[in-house]
Amino acid sequence: MSDIDLPPDLDEPTGPLPVVAVVGRPNVGKSTLVNRFIGRRAAVVQDVPGVTRDRIPYQALWNGKNFTVVDTGGWEPKATGMAAAIARQAEYAMKTADVIVLVVDASVGATETDLAAARVLRRSDRPVILVANKVDDERSEAGAAELWSLGLGEPFPVSALHGRGSGDLLDLVLDAMPEAPRETEDQGGPRRVALVGRPNVGKSSLINRLSKEERSVVDSVAGTTVDPVDSIVTIGGEEWRFVDTAGLRRRVNTASGTEYYASLRTEAAIEAAEVAVVLLAADEVISEQDQRVITQVIEAGRSLVIAFNKWDTLDEDRHAQLEKEIDRDLARVKWASRVNISALTGRGVNKLAGHLKEALAGWETRVPTAELNTFIRALVQETPPPARGGRAPKIKYVTQADIRPPRFVVFSTGFLEAGYRRFLERRLREQFGFHGTPIDVSVKVRESKARDLKK
Repeated sequence: MSDIDLPPDLDEPTGPLPVVAVVGRPNVGKSTLVNRFIGRRAAVVQDVPGVTRDRIPYQALWNGKNFTVVDTGGWEPKATGMAAAIARQAEYAMKTADVIVLVVDASVGATETDLAAARVLRRSDRPVILVANKVDDERSEAGAAELWSLGLGEPFPVSALHGRGSGDLLDLVLDAMPEAPRETEDQGGPRRVALVGRPNVGKSSLINRLSKEERSVVDSVAGTTVDPVDSIVTIGGEEWRFVDTAGLRRRVNTASGTEYYASLRTEAAIEAAEVAVVLLAADEVISEQDQRVITQVIEAGRSLVIAFNKWDTLDEDRHAQLEKEIDRDLARVKWASRVNISALTGRGVNKLAGHLKEALAGWETRVPTAELNTFIRALVQETPPPARGGRAPKIKYVTQADIRPPRFVVFSTGFLEAGYRRFLERRLREQFGFHGTPIDVSVKVRESKARDLKK
């Protein structure tokens, strides 16, 4: 690997993406429209107001352009309590967006809340697209025309539920986007932590211990928590936003009723978090449910801290057995940050802050391209990829395409076996750290120039 090619073009986005914020009062179909934008059912949809409580980003692709769509909770101008917190999240999304999509229910018409939202958005320096939702056919378009009164220009009629007009709306959104994303400042607020685990491992008890109040309901009956519960807690002199989630008993597609929606909201909480604390009961065997929760965090690409609760209850025999279980069942996440705690007594709880910071630092680590390729060149000379079909592939170039989580793309003249990709990941961790974060190593096969000339 004596020569390093110039960085090739990547199919995946490598820089900041334009942001589209979807806002509006509760239950007008924002999440349904977001699902249309991203082409899959990711945002939780239910026919009651208040299902979405936070701003949740999703990546979307339309006509070859990548962008981020932010689903927000229902905006109310005079909200109090939890509704006020939801409104603040929506307002922040509006401030940081490149394009704002205001969704109004055309079947109801402009309400006082819609008028209040329009007054705020008319003062915005962002492009605003007014969407008249629930226009299922031509007969419903008269209701959409009445929304001219909001003073935001022509209302665009769509049916998010049935997809009517969604493609034309996406074209309009793309036309409104700036050539480069708006430079946004960090929110400066607490980092988001999802507290997850199977039922009755002590998640709500830990939240109460951290917040020093009865913030979450605690009961010996598993499944007390259904909705994610946000709490601002202080650990190690720093504020963190913890989300206590419902215990995940089973896979979403086998859950039903309230448990189904609880599972979806827990998934959304993980997606919206930056780091997840997976709480395990140290006095119980590491179970299939525990493994599934860890897998869910990894697949979401979030940094990971594994906390063993009830550590103070262990005797010597259980301690020795648990160490064997960790070696056997958690071998795939040796990189995860681990901490032993007791939510009941408070033992070790203050150590969480250091582990959270370590995991987030790994999650946001970027290796300079020159340093990365110098390391890879030496590594491949020492241990070249195994031959396949009589021909040994040659690694031409490696780039770190993204952070949060770190994602590497290896450009090679041939396919790299899964075992060699795991070898690369292990050595990247040994060299550069990446503590507490999943990393992704993908391969793009590019034929060598010499082979191309022979064709």
